[in-house]
Formats: sequence, C-alpha cells, structure tokens
Amino acid sequence: MSATCALAVQHGVIIGAHVSYPDLAGFGRRFIEIEPGELTAIVLYQIGALEAIAAAAGTRVSYVKPHGALYNAIVHHTAQAEAVVEALRLHGGGLPLLGLPGSVAQHLASTSGIRFVAEGFADRAYTDEGHLVPRGDPGALITDPDAMATQARRLVHHGIESLCLHGDTPDAAHLAGALSAALEADGISLEPFVR
Repeated sequence: MSATCALAVQHGVIIGAHVSYPDLAGFGRRFIEIEPGELTAIVLYQIGALEAIAAAAGTRVSYVKPHGALYNAIVHHTAQAEAVVEALRLHGGGLPLLGLPGSVAQHLASTSGIRFVAEGFADRAYTDEGHLVPRGDPGALITDPDAMATQARRLVHHGIESLCLHGDTPDAAHLAGALSAALEADGISLEPFVR
C-alpha cells in the first residue's frame, strides 16, 4: 500500500479504499456471511489503515469502492449494504461510495446522505438484469479494445460516472490507453469524479 500510494502521488492519481471481506486466500472473491456490525468494523478498519498510509505519502483517501464478492453482495444483500453504508456514515459521510447503479447500496447511500457514484465496467460483461456476469462464466471478460469502447460509450450515455478497467485484465495498460483515446475521439472527456 505504501508503494502504491507513493506512485499515486508521483502520477497525480486519486486514491480510493478498495474494501473487502477478510478473505486473503480467496482474494475477496468469495461471499462471506458476516455479522453486519463486524462488517462495518472491517470496512472502517480498512479505510483507516489506508488513510494513515496515504497521509504518510502526502495524500488522502477520496472514495470507497468495495471489492469482488462484497461489491456484488451489496447489489442485493440489504444487511451487508447497510453495514458498508454505516461504515461510511460513521466515518463522517464525506467519502463517496462507488457501486452498481440500481443496487440496494445506492438506495441506502442516498437515503443516508452518502454520495453514490454509479460505476460501469468497460472490461466485464453484464447480465440482462444489469449485474456483472460471474468471472468464471464464458464471455465474462471483455478484452477487445473496440468492444470495450462500445460498452464504455453505452455506459457513459446511460449516466455512469465512473468507468472501471481492471488492472489484472490482460494488457490492461494498453487497453486503458486505447479506451481513453476512443472516448476522447467521441468528445467524452475523462476526469476524476472527485478532487
């Protein structure tokens, strides 16, 4: 985290807390049924740890985005969405929450005074219901730059405020550059959703 924060400062990148279940072995990609109060504490702990490291690097945490299975759970799991939103409320309410539009988390954040940032995925396929296709399913990952750009345009035109391209997508750096160029050629400027 220290090295990442230092690189973010060096390159002018905004830092977000990518909070997760306590699931190191599964990289946070396995759902965990967890007591809501414990989940709230875990989220607060992770934000706080990153805040200290970011401050030491001369920057700050600007938003929160749940990772993996937690991100997907708070789309429909009310108790866990409440726990994440409660963590942000207890933190002071100043950090925006990134998530899937139409989710339980979006509704709870908006009724709790927490800014919700609707996020879309340029490199992931969606179900007909607007959820992400599970990673293990065929076609879940989009790696063609043209298909990615087409999806990103559609998402932006439907009100998405933040686009995600996973760093572990094969050739992610090249794809990010191609995606940025394609969007800017269409007059869609890319800029941070927070300052």
